[in-house]
Amino acid sequence: MPQAIAYAIDSPTGRFSRTTIERREPGPTEVLFDVKYAGICHSDIHTARGEWGPTTYPLVPGHEIAGIVTQVGSQVTKFAVGDRIGVGCYVDSCGECELCTSGWENFCQSEDAPTVWTYGDTGRDGRPTAGGYSTVFTVEQDYALHIPESIPLEKAAPLLCAGITLYSPLKRFGAGPGKRVAIVGMGGLGHMGVQIAAAMGAEVAVISHGRSKEADAKRFGATEFYATSEPGTLEGLRRSFDLIVTTLSIAEDVTPLIECLTMFGALVDVGLPEDAVEVKVGAMCTGNRTFAGSNLGGIGMIQEMLDFCAEHGLAAETEVIGGEDINEAYDRVVASDVRYRFVIDTSTFTA
Repeated sequence: MPQAIAYAIDSPTGRFSRTTIERREPGPTEVLFDVKYAGICHSDIHTARGEWGPTTYPLVPGHEIAGIVTQVGSQVTKFAVGDRIGVGCYVDSCGECELCTSGWENFCQSEDAPTVWTYGDTGRDGRPTAGGYSTVFTVEQDYALHIPESIPLEKAAPLLCAGITLYSPLKRFGAGPGKRVAIVGMGGLGHMGVQIAAAMGAEVAVISHGRSKEADAKRFGATEFYATSEPGTLEGLRRSFDLIVTTLSIAEDVTPLIECLTMFGALVDVGLPEDAVEVKVGAMCTGNRTFAGSNLGGIGMIQEMLDFCAEHGLAAETEVIGGEDINEAYDRVVASDVRYRFVIDTSTFTA
């Protein structure tokens, strides 16, 4: 079986260290590839530190994965050796239920073969899944993505989570010409939301705590920037936006944001706060406003997002690190000290 050098953590309070794991030999419809880069998502941190419930250790996280195909199964038709390939948050599903066949594999509802997450789950071989903080990966061809040539692999990796997490709600709720869209928070998720919404033709604003990222926001395509640390900011934005996407992972009262919506507007949460948020239903009823959640997208939509980013020259802004830097990077993400996504260069694993 193919061997991979990986970085794993062994407890919620542990540190990442180098290890060796096994990958399965690619089956007839599977692809083996060399991982070149793996993004660090805040959900990796939540999972690794046991903040989202029980976690099985040792854990190899990573669901923003970009690499080069090295081997294909005998029945593979979608990839060839040498292709640029990406893997996101999930690697399998039943492929037959209503949600799978309608392009929402991430919501597969099969009792026997539900969505299989890229790490921290059980794969089709009955073994625990391990993520992209590794040098080699095996995946079913139907759950892999083609990375366009125009996007550097290190900048493409975060698109497999951060990109689709923002593209999906922006598309669903009609971001485009004539729409005013606000992105709340401009970290790894938010900086992609600004770029994508602007490329869709919407008028884009950023709502942030302070103004340290204002210049970046406008470079990414925002035309307005608001700081909530300045008194009266949200009160002055009431009935201003058709769509607001909040990327914040902290629980708070979202009523002031709902009041910033126009009539029939939508507030969409993609930040997945650990604790409950507060909302006054009356603010939603006033103007038939919507408060919604959004979680990734199907494989077809992820490929659509990648092609959209290539067409419009969009990519994640990244800071490339080595495997030995993962522990420090986790602390820096929690401290909001990254612009805007850490990406691990797996060539450092063998250095």
